[in-house]
Amino acid sequence: MKDENKKHKAGFVNIVGNPNVGKSTLMNQLVGERISIATFKAQTTRHRIMGIVNTPDMQIVFSDTPGVLKPNYKLQESMLAFSESALADADVLLYVTDVVENPEKNMDFLEKVQKMDVPIILLINKIDELKADKDLGDIVDKWHSLLPKAEILPISAKNKFGVDMLLKRIQELLPESPAFFDKDQLTDKPARFFVSEIIREKILLYYDKEIPYSVEVVVERFKEDDRQIHINAVIYVERDSQKGIIIGHQGVALKKVSTEARKSLEKFFDKHIYLEVFVKVDKDWRSSKKELDNFGYNPE
Repeated sequence: MKDENKKHKAGFVNIVGNPNVGKSTLMNQLVGERISIATFKAQTTRHRIMGIVNTPDMQIVFSDTPGVLKPNYKLQESMLAFSESALADADVLLYVTDVVENPEKNMDFLEKVQKMDVPIILLINKIDELKADKDLGDIVDKWHSLLPKAEILPISAKNKFGVDMLLKRIQELLPESPAFFDKDQLTDKPARFFVSEIIREKILLYYDKEIPYSVEVVVERFKEDDRQIHINAVIYVERDSQKGIIIGHQGVALKKVSTEARKSLEKFFDKHIYLEVFVKVDKDWRSSKKELDNFGYNPE
């Protein structure tokens, strides 16, 4: 039962950091739902994705963001803009690093973090992978010199070590505020978004080199009833040669991706899924502002 004398807290807790430090794994642990793609490959997250945790007297709006990098093409420019937007509206900022990363990587972004006035929690992730010849104290000291106002917390997002302590600290830091979203809402993204992300995750897992980064997935049909969902999705690539690789000999590769995606979608939606996947070429879409806008990469 809600305590009528207890003030309601709500706020945006935004997760930023360089690629492949475990931001999406942490997001999923904090939200308790599989909201963000988490694979072993860098640049997995392309959008800013919100996951919402609700209690009767609190609402925490977590945001997972793309890894910070120096852009080489327009898609990466949009990804960086999503990350920088997370600095603008954060009530609490979680800056994620790990035990092997060079603390001075991407100093331009770090300097923007240094100037922020909101509470910053610096998370040193993957401490379960700390090598015997490395001293955690030295890592903490280095980060303290770069972000002196930040609280520093060693964690292992994969093993959920330190996550409960982090959640408790976030709850203490949240400002008093009414809820920003309905209390039954888990994310700001529609169902179609998660379909495309799950298909893209399978492509990240099953294809090598540049292929996963040249791919965009668009859901053209999503028809749901009480028992099942019919989905038609298109995988866009930049070259005819990439289309051939995605499909594979006699369609075997595409069938594997479709089958694995369907299994994950059935688990995600808890319904029977009919999934049809097609492959089309959209030349150089990653460098086209018009195509990026069509694919939802405008961060405004």
